[in-house]
Amino acid sequence: MEKKRFVRTYRQGTLDVIEVFVDRETGVNYIFRTAGNAGGLTPLLGRDGKPVVTPILEEE
Repeated sequence: MEKKRFVRTYRQGTLDVIEVFVDRETGVNYIFRTAGNAGGLTPLLGRDGKPVVTPILEEE
């Protein structure tokens, strides 16, 4: 079975949804927000303005 490149690590809300995805190849976190028919994706940034990077996740 092929590993998924992006893994959802967080989800909040039902109509206005915020999700965080981690790129398994780079460890970079992305935040995805949807509200109604609109949505957007951007790298999740820390206080220093740099992308949040987590250790590469192993698939369970």
